[in-house]
Amino acid sequence: MIVQNVSKTGKTDISFTLHRNDLKKAEETLRPLVAELGDPVFMETKDGIGKLSVVGIGMRSHSGVAAQMFSALSDAGINIQMISTSEIKTAVTIDEGQLEEGARVVHAAFGL
Repeated sequence: MIVQNVSKTGKTDISFTLHRNDLKKAEETLRPLVAELGDPVFMETKDGIGKLSVVGIGMRSHSGVAAQMFSALSDAGINIQMISTSEIKTAVTIDEGQLEEGARVVHAAFGL
């Protein structure tokens, strides 16, 4: 998952996910590049997230799938950290400790 956004201050954030086994190598690779760009550029890493996705070709013709997913997670008290969408997939990152619960409530929301 790769997400880019621009804040109200005009700064751009780029966030991406990778397997935890690759985190140290990514940090070692990116740290010198971030230092070269200088202040106010910085890098922040976080371990312990999980990715939950709703996928299906039917999403192209059925509106509200993402909203249904978001509502189910919200009702369960599960905070969404990042969102990525395409025509046939909505993916979110949540706390890894809530991944099983998140999958359960999303499955229930879609009657699976």
